Amino acid sequence: MIEAPAGGFHGPVKRSITIAGHQTSISLEPVFWQALEAAAARLALPLSALVAEIDAIRIVADNSPNLASALRTWLFDNPG
Repeated sequence: MIEAPAGGFHGPVKRSITIAGHQTSISLEPVFWQALEAAAARLALPLSALVAEIDAIRIVADNSPNLASALRTWLFDNPG
């Protein structure tokens, strides 16, 4: 039988991040914020720089998803 996550279920948390000189709001679940922060630390980048790089890749992709979806997908494909 499966169980709930150890910390329970949590809805999205909205944060503002500056990308290319402008602020944007992104809503992600806490587990995704934690994974992004860990990835930024692993890559020695500020969180905003990592998000900006993922956003730049997203913008030129075919069928570009919204930024939150792109961040989740990138994290799933780039686990710690």
